[in-house]
Amino acid sequence: MKTATPAAIPESPARMPNALRLADAATALSRVLTFTYPADAVLSRYFRERHALGPQDRAFVAEAVFGVLRRKELFDHVAPQATPRQLVLLWLARIAGFSSRELTPLCKADEIQWLNATRAQPTDMPLSVEADLPQWIVERLQTQHDDDFIRRLGRALQDPAPLDLRVNTLRGDRDQALTQLNASGFEAGPTPYSPIGIRVKGKPSINRHPLFTCGAIEVQDEGSQLLGYLLAPRRTDLVVDFCAGAGSKTLMLGALMHSQGRLYAFDVSQKRLDKLKPRLKRSGLSNLHPLVIAHENDTKVKRLAGKIDRVLVDAPCSGLGTLRRNPDLKYRQSPQAVTELTAKQTAILKSAARLVKPGGRLVYATCSLLAEENEDIIGAFLDAHPGFRALDCGELLSRHEINLGSAEQFQLWTHLHNTDGFFAAAMERSGV
Repeated sequence: MKTATPAAIPESPARMPNALRLADAATALSRVLTFTYPADAVLSRYFRERHALGPQDRAFVAEAVFGVLRRKELFDHVAPQATPRQLVLLWLARIAGFSSRELTPLCKADEIQWLNATRAQPTDMPLSVEADLPQWIVERLQTQHDDDFIRRLGRALQDPAPLDLRVNTLRGDRDQALTQLNASGFEAGPTPYSPIGIRVKGKPSINRHPLFTCGAIEVQDEGSQLLGYLLAPRRTDLVVDFCAGAGSKTLMLGALMHSQGRLYAFDVSQKRLDKLKPRLKRSGLSNLHPLVIAHENDTKVKRLAGKIDRVLVDAPCSGLGTLRRNPDLKYRQSPQAVTELTAKQTAILKSAARLVKPGGRLVYATCSLLAEENEDIIGAFLDAHPGFRALDCGELLSRHEINLGSAEQFQLWTHLHNTDGFFAAAMERSGV
C-alpha cells in the first residue's frame, strides 16, 4: 500500500506536530470516535471550547483526525485496540511520513518501541483493509464490481477531495473567473467535465475572495454540477428541487434558467434552507422560492401535482460517495440505516413523480455507491410507474458537450472521474 514519504510532505508550521497539538488531536479524535455526530460538527464544537488554539493548531488537529478516519481499517488491522493517541501517532508515522527521530521528542519510551513494531508492512491484507472500507460496504460493492475495482475506488476515497468551484453564469464566465483567481495567487484550472467548473489546487480560503463575496463563484463538487445538466431546466419552466438542502444545486438550476421561470426549493429542514438565504442573496437570482415542507406528501407538494416541467430528487442517502470529505460516514452508516434510507428514497421519489407534467423530466440522484440506493430504487420505480420511461443520461449530457460516454444511467466513481461518487437516472413522463 502506497504511503506518503517525508519528502512529499511540506513542512509548513501547520503540519508540524508538538506535544500540545498531539494531545489536542488525541482528545478531539476520542470524541469523534463515538460516531454520535458528524466529525466536522464535533471538531467545530471542540475548537469553540478550545478557543486558545490558533489557526495552525486547528489545521493540524483537523488533518490528524480526518487522516486517522481515512485509514482506520488499516490502523485497526496493524494495531488492534490502539488508543486515540496511538492512532494519531500511527497516522503521523505511516501516512504523514514523520520519522522516529522526529516523533521521539513527543513520545514516551514505550510509545516509540510500540510505534516501531507497527511499521512493518502487513501482508495478505483483507480487501476491506486495502480499500479502507468496512466489510459490509465491501460485500455490497462486490455484488457489482470485482476486487480490483473496489481496491482502486477505496484508495481514491482515502485522498482528500479537491476544491471545486462553480461559476455563477449570471455574474460572469469561467475564463474571467480563472483569470481573476490566478491573478490573486490561486492555482486554478477548468474542471474536465463541467463547462462551468473550476478546480483549485490545495485548500486555500475562498470565502473572502471578491468573486465569492459577490456571488460569481460557489463551492460545489464537479459531479454535483453535472446533475444540473441532466435536469437541463429551460428559461420558462416550472422547476422543483425536491430535497434542496443548503441549495448548491438549486442555485445552479436558477442560473441555468437565467433567473427566469419559477424554481421551488423544497426541504423538510428550515435550518438547511436558512443556509440558502445568504447564498441566494449573493447569487442575484430572483426566480427561486424556498419552501419548508413537513414531509413528501405535504399539501404544498400536492398543489403542484402534474404542473412541473422539471423535478430534481437529490435524495437523502448514505453519502458513501463523499468519503473523501466525510470519512466518518463509513462508520456512522450501517446496513440497517441503509435499509431505512431506501424506504425513504422510495417514498420521496414516488411523491416527487406526481409533480411531473406530461412530457416533463424527473431526475433521481444520490451520492451513494450502493446499488440498493441507486439502480434498485430506479428499477422498482419504473416497474411500478409505466407512465415514465428512462432517458439516456450520456446522450443528455452530450447535448452540453459533456462526454462521459453513452449510458442510460449516470455514474461517477472517484477513482475514474476524480469527483465524489454520484448516481443519477433521468426519466420522462409520457404524454403531451
